[in-house]
Amino acid sequence: MFKAAKAGAQKAITANRLDDGRVVFLDAEGGWTATLADARFVSDGAELDAALAHAQAQQDARVVVEAYAIDIVEVDGRPVPSRIRERIRAEGPTVVYGEAEYKALNGARLAPAAE
Repeated sequence: MFKAAKAGAQKAITANRLDDGRVVFLDAEGGWTATLADARFVSDGAELDAALAHAQAQQDARVVVEAYAIDIVEVDGRPVPSRIRERIRAEGPTVVYGEAEYKALNGARLAPAAE
């Protein structure tokens, strides 16, 4: 099980998209982005509570699953999750795996239906 975010650190909300399982982050417009740099970063308190409430509504609407807050630190001028588990979720596997299958699957979804 993941560890809850710590008080005080900058936060992002992460989840998995329900349609394809990809890791996503809540963005400033209330949508979801696969890129951490495009995520909405919030602080503790009302701002975090509102972001989590929106994420819960998105879960209830079956857009995403398992939304939760993660701690973010700045490394070399870019946002990075503070925990290794979340770094792997944000940056992808530590080995090349499944990219050909993912591209083939997305190509099949985008191809027009045969008549």
